[in-house]
Amino acid sequence: MAAGSVVQYSGHKYLRHRLALSIISGKPIKIGNIRSEDKNPGLRDFEISLLRLLEKVTNGTVIEISVTGTAILLKPGIIAGGPLVHDCPLSRSVGYFLEPVIMLAPFAKRPVQLTLRGITTDDHDLSADLIRTVTLPHLQLFGISEGLELRIKKRGAPPGGGGEVQFLCPIVKQVKTLNFVEPGKIKRIRGIAHAVRVNPQFSNRMIEAARSILNRYIPDIYLHSDVYKGEESGKSPGYALSLLAESTTSALFCSEVTSKPGVAPEDIALQATRAILSEISKGGCVDQKHQSLVLLMMVLGSEDVGRCRMSQPTPRTIQFLRDIRDFFGTSFKIVSVDPTKPDSSNLLYSCYGVGHVNANRDIA
Repeated sequence: MAAGSVVQYSGHKYLRHRLALSIISGKPIKIGNIRSEDKNPGLRDFEISLLRLLEKVTNGTVIEISVTGTAILLKPGIIAGGPLVHDCPLSRSVGYFLEPVIMLAPFAKRPVQLTLRGITTDDHDLSADLIRTVTLPHLQLFGISEGLELRIKKRGAPPGGGGEVQFLCPIVKQVKTLNFVEPGKIKRIRGIAHAVRVNPQFSNRMIEAARSILNRYIPDIYLHSDVYKGEESGKSPGYALSLLAESTTSALFCSEVTSKPGVAPEDIALQATRAILSEISKGGCVDQKHQSLVLLMMVLGSEDVGRCRMSQPTPRTIQFLRDIRDFFGTSFKIVSVDPTKPDSSNLLYSCYGVGHVNANRDIA
């Protein structure tokens, strides 16, 4: 597609990363047929809230929504950053809104200080815990580290929410080229069990059950029980266990399961433990939840060949690679790590960076 032309898509899927790619690349985007066949057509409240958030993060972005809400046109402005506050609707957790902002924040004009209020942990999106312990360390691979943090001020379980997180991100001139091909061996497992507005013993029960399985594999396990009291514990009862495994080369794998009505804390812990073991068994240097973030940063890296070893791409990652080709004209070379074993699930992703330079930042 010619530069300056509008990139066009159809359907409501993958809305977040398409909007983020549009703003980073500066190409306008038009998305039509958003749930046009649905009984309740058009954008949902959380998608409109995301558009509002992107409007706050940027300066000069023009968003046009059709009368029926089934088509949007976004003409990107510059990524401004600075201190921002946003209230998220209770239909999705803050992770839904943080993911696209994390892609944009390093290329802002001023360092981003974003406060989001709403649900901090749910089944659909990355929770605040995983973003703090896993997503942000992935940005450090690309040289974005000084002053990068996520603070969980209050927890908020669904359906009432009432949580609050603060995301701080520095700005960079350019991201470094990634060369990450050694997955290493798992050396330690960390975890956070939290329980709000329920018996505090629940988090200890989850930790006991998770240890009963993990202790068979590795001695270095530290599962932390995170207790929030009173106002800080939000408006609804709930509990969750998030686990992360770190390898000798700092590859991270994560899993998380949140409470469901009528399911015992022990069962929640067993589900989370099995999920992290299956994630580790897939191998690679980046887990499946973070493939698209790492691939985007590889494309934006300096004009050099970036390489990363990962497991099979998820359907979301495959679509993301196609969208990257539409916006940046970059294709990835994907080959098996070990050509002698055709059934090996590990692949080597390599691409030539576009040398994206942050033209928005204030020159001191």
